[in-house]
Amino acid sequence: MPRIPILLGMLTIAVSSLVVAGESYRERRMQMVTEQIAARGVEDQTVLRAMRTVQRHHFVPEPLRDQAYTDRPLPIGREQTISQPYIVAFMTEALDLGPHHRVYELGTGSGYQAAVLAEIVEEVYTVEIVSELARRARTTLQELGYDDVHVRAGDGWAGWPEAAPFDRIIVTAAAPELPQTLLDQLVAGGKMILPLGPDGGAQELILVEKTEDGRVKTRELLPVRFVPVTRDPR
Repeated sequence: MPRIPILLGMLTIAVSSLVVAGESYRERRMQMVTEQIAARGVEDQTVLRAMRTVQRHHFVPEPLRDQAYTDRPLPIGREQTISQPYIVAFMTEALDLGPHHRVYELGTGSGYQAAVLAEIVEEVYTVEIVSELARRARTTLQELGYDDVHVRAGDGWAGWPEAAPFDRIIVTAAAPELPQTLLDQLVAGGKMILPLGPDGGAQELILVEKTEDGRVKTRELLPVRFVPVTRDPR
């Protein structure tokens, strides 16, 4: 009975399929960066390298992984989405990150933005109000080796006071106003980027700079559409 050769053959086919799938994802990722991100004006080579490195398909629900490298947001459950790759790259570039920076993120979501940041900076602190998503993101990030990303479930509007101050802050959901709690946790000379505006209404991506004397300067970058920040009602 040739059962062992048959089993070995099936195993070889399964392993080969995984390799082909991995290569396919890598090729799609390279194409995504070239055609969707660099071609649209993102020039920072550190950001482009991070976008080429982070395996976005691991942050997307399995039924949608075939769409992981298309330039659009995808649902990740609980009425939340993973942002389109171009917006992730654009926001990351706008922060003007350095390797020594410590970054705070409001809205972990899938963990994809945090992984991109972690490819560039020293440490990332990220808070997600939906505990299920926080657990999932933490597991994914740990499995992929992002040990410098610290994930917490809670109200991100409050920031992470015991880890503050931060060199950079990124908000990945639409805020109705500039969050003073986060401005207070931003170093002098630091930058924050966030979508500002009502749910379903006109939103603008805003770059905030905190001057050395504590003043706040804002600049509109482009119109966007994000899911709204969710707050703890207590």
